[in-house]
Amino acid sequence: MYSEQSWILKRAAITPKKTALIDIATSRSWSYKQLADEVKKWAMFLKNCGLQKGDRVAVIAENRIDLFAILFASAIGGYVYVPLNWRLSHTELDYILDDCTPTLLLYEHQFMKLTANKQHMKAYPITTEHLVGHYELPTNNWNSKDPWLIIYTGGTTGKPKGVVLSYNAVNWNAFNTIISWNISSDDCTLNYMPLFHTGGLNALSIPILMAGGTVVIGSKFNPQEAIRALNIYHTTISLFVPTMYQSMIDTEEFKRTTFPTIKVFLSGGAPCPITVHETFLQKGLPFKEGYGLTEAGPNNFVIQPEDAAKKLGSVGKCMQFNEVKIQASNGRECQRDEVGELYIKGKHLFSEYWNNPQETAKTIINGWLRTGDLAKMDQDGDIYIVGRVKEIIISGGENVYPQEVEQCIITHPKVKEVAVIGIADRHWGEIVTAFIVSDDAFNNVKEIQDLCRSHLGSYKIPRYIYFIPELPKTHVGKIDKKKLQTIKM
Repeated sequence: MYSEQSWILKRAAITPKKTALIDIATSRSWSYKQLADEVKKWAMFLKNCGLQKGDRVAVIAENRIDLFAILFASAIGGYVYVPLNWRLSHTELDYILDDCTPTLLLYEHQFMKLTANKQHMKAYPITTEHLVGHYELPTNNWNSKDPWLIIYTGGTTGKPKGVVLSYNAVNWNAFNTIISWNISSDDCTLNYMPLFHTGGLNALSIPILMAGGTVVIGSKFNPQEAIRALNIYHTTISLFVPTMYQSMIDTEEFKRTTFPTIKVFLSGGAPCPITVHETFLQKGLPFKEGYGLTEAGPNNFVIQPEDAAKKLGSVGKCMQFNEVKIQASNGRECQRDEVGELYIKGKHLFSEYWNNPQETAKTIINGWLRTGDLAKMDQDGDIYIVGRVKEIIISGGENVYPQEVEQCIITHPKVKEVAVIGIADRHWGEIVTAFIVSDDAFNNVKEIQDLCRSHLGSYKIPRYIYFIPELPKTHVGKIDKKKLQTIKM
């Protein structure tokens, strides 16, 4: 019997010969039937490990198509899949393992040291040697509100939190994406987003597999390889973070390529510089920005590429099966063009933070997810993400939104990357401070300040500007502003 937990097997029955997954690094390709066979083998293995419903299955591996077989096998057995960020330190990974207490850890060989002295769990390498037999579907159905995934947040504002996503949450995000973005079995995506991240799993991979399309998996991102793969595999829709797009734009391959099969490029994970938008528009390539977070989807908005071209920076309107509102600090709903905090509601929301009821209660309020992000809605009802609540700079009593200053500075032809933060100051409270990565040893502070002065109010102009070789990044390519606060200049 097929259910919310075993829909991948139903998809395989509908389109068995269609290509489901391609692994660039190993040149492996699985049809939907082959994927279903692998899922059943892993389900049998997990059952033989003695797992019970609700047990956690932790997995640590670089991007590879086997992870989808383990993911769906966990769903069929009622186990909770916990992908681990392999870029974390041993201490950070120990914290997560102690928090989620998995019964089983599956690992690639290079991460074997992580299994040492873990008495509470079994550990096996990710290999086909121990896969024998096919698992028969259980007769009982799991509750759609049962947990399927625990994805740990990056921890840039504290200890990582385990975001619990139910079958409902994962599946409704996929339904919403397929319907709102017009995903079909004709679609093919190239994914370099890490498969321990919601962007790698839930942004496009799971929705496209549900629709019967093809997911091409890359491992370590290389801009030249990515551009070639976009064309070789006739991809139609792909998601990259802004730093990936910037590195692609800088290649000769990007200048020569027309990307004939692409319906749209998506940017997510962090605010996208206006200059990246403009580069794609100049080439006539459909490009739009999205917004999401692990706790919600991550897909929440829809905008047509032609509208995105007219409204640079807008993420559009909320999708078919979710709601959004923008709320002022006093609890009232904001007027049009007024900045407030973004709240999201829908069946795609997370259930709770694992072992953390206090943070859960702070984040889910009367069924609404408090995102911690600032947004505004224009007169047409389209949403713009302005920045993080915690990143607002209050200088001399005035609110400064770093993203607005960053979007101004990035327009300078010599600026490659920029991040703006507030530095504590006894007199002003905070001082607007910019960190810039530039071309050709450019380091003219006055020129940057004059550029800002021509577009921004005087209190928004960075008083301190530092030119540095590179900006610190998180494990998924976002600029790490917490680390910027620790840089001694």
